[in-house]
Amino acid sequence: MKRVAILISGGGSNMVALVNSMTGDHPARPVLVASNDPRASGLEKACAAGIATAAVDHRPFQGDRAAFETALIAHIEAAEPDILCLAGFMRVLTPGFVARFQGRMLNIHPSLLPKYPGLHTHQRALDAGDPEAGCTVHEVTAVLDDGPLLGQARVPVLAGDTSETLAARVLREEHRLYPAVLRRYAGGDHSPVFFGS
Repeated sequence: MKRVAILISGGGSNMVALVNSMTGDHPARPVLVASNDPRASGLEKACAAGIATAAVDHRPFQGDRAAFETALIAHIEAAEPDILCLAGFMRVLTPGFVARFQGRMLNIHPSLLPKYPGLHTHQRALDAGDPEAGCTVHEVTAVLDDGPLLGQARVPVLAGDTSETLAARVLREEHRLYPAVLRRYAGGDHSPVFFGS
């Protein structure tokens, strides 16, 4: 059984989707939910689900990312995870952190990568006049929102869409895609999965 640690920064809706999927014959179980914000409401949801939690507030580190990550890594490694899932974790990770967990760290991003790495993905898709948008799960590398593709889900861009309505539709697909990819990945299948629009 694979052990999964999940990193969040806010409400943790993708974390909840992952946790809820890891039951029955699933080849993995959650062992830790950690956040860079002690006030993240996702921590309460993890506690309610009986999962160990940890919080390392990034603010006191005043931009010293390596020191922040050292504190975070102590909590992660104490949980001995086989897989690390970034689920709305809004901190850019240093190459040192990525190297430590390379090959076993996943991320979900709200665009059809390689389009629109970084922030404001839905507005960028609308501004470009794209006919579809979506989300991507990938292995994490030292390059932001890069790395081997593990899955994508596509949704149509509708007439009258705003970044908020598009984001809500993409988020529903995130909650389907990430658990599907994790199940395959934990079982040793790293081939990508695709959900159509």
